[in-house]
Amino acid sequence: MPIARILFTMPLPEPFDYTVPEGMDLVPGAYVAAPVGPYDRLGMVVEVLPDQPGTNRKLKAVTAVYDVPPMAAPMREFLTWASRYTVSHPGTILSMALRAREALVPSPVELRYQLAGPPEGRLTPARAKVLEQAAALGSVSSSELAAAAGVSSSVVKGLVGMGALEEIEEQVDLPFPAPNPDLPGAVLTGEQAFAAEELREGLRKGGFSAYLLDGVTGSGKTEVYFEAIAEVLRSDPEAQILVLLPEIALTQAILTRFEQRFGAAPAPWHSGLNPKERRRTMREVLHGRARIVIGARSALFLPFRRLKLIIVDEEHDGSYKQEDGVTYHARDLAVMRAKLEEGAVVLASATPALETVVNAEAGRYIRLRLAARPGTARLPEIELIDLRKAPPEKGKWLSPLLALSLAETLAAGEQSLLFLNRRGYAPLVICKACGEKLKSPGTENWLTEHRYSGRLVCHLTGYSIPKPATCPKCGAADSLMGVGPGVERVAEEVRVLLPNARIEIFSSDTAQGGEATRGIVDRMAASEIDVLIGTQIVAKGHNFPNLTLVGVVDADSGLKGGDLRAGERTYQLLSQVAGRAGRAERPGKAYVQTYTPDNPAMLALAANDRDGYLAIEREVRSELGLPPFGRLAAIVLSAPSAELVDKAALEIAAAAPNSEGIELFGPAPAPITVLRGRHRRRFLVKSPRSVDLSAYMTAWVGRLKLPSQVRLAVDIDPYSFL
Repeated sequence: MPIARILFTMPLPEPFDYTVPEGMDLVPGAYVAAPVGPYDRLGMVVEVLPDQPGTNRKLKAVTAVYDVPPMAAPMREFLTWASRYTVSHPGTILSMALRAREALVPSPVELRYQLAGPPEGRLTPARAKVLEQAAALGSVSSSELAAAAGVSSSVVKGLVGMGALEEIEEQVDLPFPAPNPDLPGAVLTGEQAFAAEELREGLRKGGFSAYLLDGVTGSGKTEVYFEAIAEVLRSDPEAQILVLLPEIALTQAILTRFEQRFGAAPAPWHSGLNPKERRRTMREVLHGRARIVIGARSALFLPFRRLKLIIVDEEHDGSYKQEDGVTYHARDLAVMRAKLEEGAVVLASATPALETVVNAEAGRYIRLRLAARPGTARLPEIELIDLRKAPPEKGKWLSPLLALSLAETLAAGEQSLLFLNRRGYAPLVICKACGEKLKSPGTENWLTEHRYSGRLVCHLTGYSIPKPATCPKCGAADSLMGVGPGVERVAEEVRVLLPNARIEIFSSDTAQGGEATRGIVDRMAASEIDVLIGTQIVAKGHNFPNLTLVGVVDADSGLKGGDLRAGERTYQLLSQVAGRAGRAERPGKAYVQTYTPDNPAMLALAANDRDGYLAIEREVRSELGLPPFGRLAAIVLSAPSAELVDKAALEIAAAAPNSEGIELFGPAPAPITVLRGRHRRRFLVKSPRSVDLSAYMTAWVGRLKLPSQVRLAVDIDPYSFL
């Protein structure tokens, strides 16, 4: 009997051997069920080998094979590479590719009802109402038809017996409508047309290519990559396209633009989908019928049949970095996946990451520039407000100049946006009597006050309690005070300043789910909101034609801490926020409140000198050997006690391999020292780019035997240092 080597969707380091029953045809990439212990588990065939005579191994047999196309060879190669790169078990990576496992079986079917012919017998008013609704609704389920007619399901069944309705079986998960690349797109400017033609020409040549679509905010990058999508759809009837976005909120907003351009919405993939929606998308991807998929970073692991174009929109965004479980950066993995698929990848941004810019300047990426907004729209003027010289009034957070501008903008019938990257009412709650700072149990994280819900919330762990009437430490009544501003507190101040204004808050607290997000975006676009106050969710991809004023309440918050990318991230975020203003005929203005107006990021922002700022960043990182001129990796340990984690950290340090060029820092307490009751320690590893850092980390971890209570996580190219 042949032997199948099967990798399971479990945290296992290697595949296992099984016999292939007679009559079962298996090929590499086939999805199978096979016994692991007492249960059948989902796996994928890595290799099929002929039986080797002379071996006495007693192997179990494969139980079943799923009737779906096998995983394509480039996808299998990508999963193997991702496992090695992220220092993760290959089975764990495979499980990321098969998250909606119900997609491996055909779509469920349901009985639906439609008009069949004239009824045989007397037609009661209830039956007549059902037939009226059936004529209007078409094919519909019994419960839906009965509810629409206001009758019981038995009336529907009776009409089937009379021959007036017929039962039909329909798939629950219908295929996605096919996109039409030949529908007219937007009229492109000269810059846009040149960039689009460069993309089309590269796609016609075939093979791997990587592009940086570098365009200022509002320059029409989406319209340019729409032309690339259309080219792929026309040239290859089996080609599939993936569009990655950093936020679910953007996924909802851009679906409409896709439908307008291609006559059909793309298949979505993100955490906001219900199981049925995820099952449908993955099944259509597996069979190659979903031509365009749009989604968050995890969509990169979908098992496409023939992936020929990947778009990474807002490629600089930190949301592309997965921090839990397997840590990876979707932008970097997208480039490798496109290379293995022999397709193209387009990285689009108004503020590209330094890593991307360096790759473009080195010739690894083709750079396409969009330096202007189309039509009469112009980039907003950005002015720094030095809070040392013009502070807000006591107890307030908006400087006099920003407050005055809000009033003038409202009087002119235009819209304003206030940005503060802190949810809730106050980021810290302190007791005025004893000085106690309220924290989440088992952590060192402050609780955020949410005044509208009357609760104190830890945004890191999800812990939440009603705000106590007394201090939990000293018992003093009415002594708990919120310190610092969140978006709710700023909204409170604006309501006093502009009592007649229509004000809304846009954050993950107020926009939970696609419908809520779409509602806020639609109301803002329709000028039904005068002042929108939001966190970073407002900074990305939204187009509000009547928005002319942007105010950044606290520009300095992102500069704190030991993050090597803190300045770059601050510049990117504030530039994106400011870029929401003046995207139509009316000019825009942005005010940035800061206590550090001399910071290079702030000076570059005011001067609209992105390249100058990146030159400073490049010089500093090159001198220190930091990414993209060197490489970093981290190990994060956690254990129930400080003693246990410290002991494990010393053992891990002693086991570190010696290697030329490697610098090891730590162990040291993590900035968030205690999280969910577990004490945390960090190592940081630095190496030249010539060193295979993933291989080094694999060798190091392979030497370790840790107690079961100690957890270890490896992070290649860390973005978070908490």
